[in-house]
Amino acid sequence: MKYLSNVASLKLTLEKCTGCGICLDVCPHNVFSLENKKAVILDRDRCMECGACAMNCFFGALSVDKGVGCAAALINSMVNGGEPTCGCSSDKDSGCCQV
Repeated sequence: MKYLSNVASLKLTLEKCTGCGICLDVCPHNVFSLENKKAVILDRDRCMECGACAMNCFFGALSVDKGVGCAAALINSMVNGGEPTCGCSSDKDSGCCQV
């Protein structure tokens, strides 16, 4: 499942990655792969910002603002019903929630 394009807060610092593969094991949406003994992000738009990868990365190579942003708004709307809202302005210059 993809959420909104280009809004996930997921970041990978390759210099810190040891290629242990724990991110592959804990990610529920298969966002990661290993290439040349390092993790790579296959598709950032699949990230639901749950934070499992960052919490389990012993080397600090991954960061994500878990439970925030547009992905969280979509998940909350699916669970609770109603329209998704993350509090962003619809102003295109705000840099938030551009779809």
